[in-house]
Amino acid sequence: MARRTRAEMEETRLLLLETARKVFCYQGYTDASMDDLTAQAGLTRGALYHHFGDKKGLLSAVVAQIDAEMDARLQAISDNTADLWLAFSQRCHTYLAMALEPEIQRIIMRDARAILSDKVSEPSQSCIISMSAMIKQLIDNKTLKDVDPETLALFIYGSLEAAALWIANSHDGDEQLRKAQLTLDILLNSLRA
Repeated sequence: MARRTRAEMEETRLLLLETARKVFCYQGYTDASMDDLTAQAGLTRGALYHHFGDKKGLLSAVVAQIDAEMDARLQAISDNTADLWLAFSQRCHTYLAMALEPEIQRIIMRDARAILSDKVSEPSQSCIISMSAMIKQLIDNKTLKDVDPETLALFIYGSLEAAALWIANSHDGDEQLRKAQLTLDILLNSLRA
């Protein structure tokens, strides 16, 4: 039996992740069969178990990949917007809008919370830290009222997360998004110095 190179192993891992994202998005985690998933990828269950341990491990890796992509999209807003206040507001609006994207809606907002409840809070810590840093800058440049940045970040993040769940689980997500973004603007503007 020939040994696989690191590149081939990584290719297999990425193929499993790509296939799992599609299957979890359209069928949901619970209805996804590992036999069907590996067959769609043209691989064996052994490959899945080798790379991820089990179905839950695969979901965890998919969630980590999507979270990283979400973070990169939010960071790109900051990187491409000179006005810090505008960047902060746009990041919050974008996070809410992401709740309507099928992969995020199904995998992150629904399945991950139900299946990986013990691990879902891990990515939020990095979001709170980056949000807190932005808030501190906004306080320092007198854009926001003088409050504790970390506490405010916790409140805003918690509100965004709850609103995103509300949007993702709604029958009329577009209308809920509109309401949430209007309310977000009122909330954020009330914090201005």
